Amino acid sequence: MSIFTRLILLSALVSSGIATAAWRQASESELKTLIPPRAPVEKERIETEFRTASGITNGKGKFIAGVVLITAGYAAEGKYSNFLIVQTAMKIGSIALPPGEYVFGWRRKDDDALEVKLYDAHSGQFLGNAEAKRLSRTGRIESFRVSPPGEKSFIEIGRFGMSYSLGE
Repeated sequence: MSIFTRLILLSALVSSGIATAAWRQASESELKTLIPPRAPVEKERIETEFRTASGITNGKGKFIAGVVLITAGYAAEGKYSNFLIVQTAMKIGSIALPPGEYVFGWRRKDDDALEVKLYDAHSGQFLGNAEAKRLSRTGRIESFRVSPPGEKSFIEIGRFGMSYSLGE
């Protein structure tokens, strides 16, 4: 097989999404090494609720993970609800996120959608809005979940999900 043919096959695999198949759900022990007990948010260190932690990994040291913040009594109350760690470039809706730490909060738009506001965790700089649409699924509903990339690449907030894509 020529090098040209191999490059075409590799390109087809990448564009078909098979290359993202290496991403998998992160284990609890992996998340424990990644999720801080107190997330750095602007000038505060806000407690995290580890039982809500969820994330994915490529198995090569890169993660996308997040957790619900316990914001009662902090300045972030009502503004942020979740902390997100991004270790590879990604997009949530139309918002490009380089590796870093982010926070987001949401408000209900209507019965079928949430408006999600994303911010840089350290500076508090507003990055943009994304929409989380009601997911039609049965089974267990979690307060926060990052699903591996594939047919349904979502960051779930309860019954709602924001689509994302990886920039690798």
